[in-house]
Amino acid sequence: MSKLRLTGKDLRSIGFPEDRAISIAINDLPKHFKKVSHYLVLDLLKPVVENPFDYLEDERFAKTAAALVEFHQHQLKKSSTGHTEVSADLLEKLKSLRDNSIQDLRDEKIPYTTYGPDQIEQGAINQMEIAARLPISVASALMPDAHQGYGLPIGGVLATDNAVIPYGVGVDIGCRMCLSIYDLPEKMVNTRKQELEVLLTKNTLFGAGREFSKIENHDVLDNTAFNENPLLKSLQMKAAKQLGSSGSGNHFVEFGIVEITDPNNELNVPVGKYLSVLSHSGSRGLGATIANHYTKVAMQKCVLPKEAKHLAWLDLNTQEGQEYWIAMNLAGDYASACHHRIHEKLAKALGEKPLAMVENHHNFAWKEIWNGKEVITHRKGATPAGKNVLGIIPGSMTAPGFIVRGKGEESSINSASHGAGRRLSRTQAANSITRHELTKILNSEGITLIGGGLDESPHAYKDINEVMKAQTDLVETIGLFYPKIVRMDE
Repeated sequence: MSKLRLTGKDLRSIGFPEDRAISIAINDLPKHFKKVSHYLVLDLLKPVVENPFDYLEDERFAKTAAALVEFHQHQLKKSSTGHTEVSADLLEKLKSLRDNSIQDLRDEKIPYTTYGPDQIEQGAINQMEIAARLPISVASALMPDAHQGYGLPIGGVLATDNAVIPYGVGVDIGCRMCLSIYDLPEKMVNTRKQELEVLLTKNTLFGAGREFSKIENHDVLDNTAFNENPLLKSLQMKAAKQLGSSGSGNHFVEFGIVEITDPNNELNVPVGKYLSVLSHSGSRGLGATIANHYTKVAMQKCVLPKEAKHLAWLDLNTQEGQEYWIAMNLAGDYASACHHRIHEKLAKALGEKPLAMVENHHNFAWKEIWNGKEVITHRKGATPAGKNVLGIIPGSMTAPGFIVRGKGEESSINSASHGAGRRLSRTQAANSITRHELTKILNSEGITLIGGGLDESPHAYKDINEVMKAQTDLVETIGLFYPKIVRMDE
């Protein structure tokens, strides 16, 4: 099939205005539809013309949709009556834009502290600089594990005035760590290694979209929020089927050894070494759908310059802001329930009850007091580290994780890193090592890996010890976790 060729006549026939949107579509769409007939592309474009707002995040149509929105904005400004030749739904959104106006960034950014700046890529710094210029920003900080993401960088912390940024929380709402420490000897990871491998395989489920065939009840599924929001109601069954499962990428459940080093720890666990279970995952399809839906809503309500568009926010005094806040908290509770279900299954299989459990979110927003004022603190890939607050900062498959106690450092907005942080992108990591080389590295470190992709190989991550050195003002270590048997997505 030859290269896609669209003409102005084609586009005008489906409702395109006489505007630069035509030339943008003609030049941009062939890049995304290389072997598709122009008749099919025209059919796909019809809903884009009718409601371009819904396609601002669709990579194929984003440039065309943005041009169409810009055209209609100009038309609305020209019209003294507000009448335009567009659908009622689009007109309502355009009027909302007119009422709210395009948000400008501050000329000057608010000051913020960067921890371990020599370890942070420029892309993450650039994103933090933009976030620090939002008119709603009150305080910000950049953790030493930071790397570039969408909206806020991973490892970015941002406190705002009565507003929540869906992409400041992230797609995997409530992604968290959970650690169970057992009164069982560390040598079990060797003497009962095969048994523990089987326990992990039988009691965990990994992968995007994966669901259990049998649904089990849990209090989180009875949350009244499911009945008060049509979007949440449509996700309730999926949430039920995925409860207790884990995602893909860097999500894991692993057996390892905890070494408690602080005799005065709040866990009341004596100094020593113990068999333990550590898990890392989030709110599955529930959280991802909530994030994507309300990010679109925020971008419609709060139009920002191109470089800041993923930082669109929702005012908590609006209906949409309250909807997202309730949905986000539900997703956080659900993520916690998923971890608890996993740990309950493994505890039952071991025939033991844990001595102690430590857990924390790291993709979330909280109402907190900072500098005497209530703010909304976004921690996108950052660990809460208020005074005496416990948390877990993992390393990699071959590096220890740290059980930490927060120091409540105000300049970090009571936060710390959420891990070692990526040194290589997933593509770079996967292309820089073979399966044979990864197996050799893991064997030399005494690590058993069940599943796992090359993109999660240890060399993809920063040195966790260097990351921890950069945040000694933020946390103190009370124990270490050494991974031994790691279960990840296939």
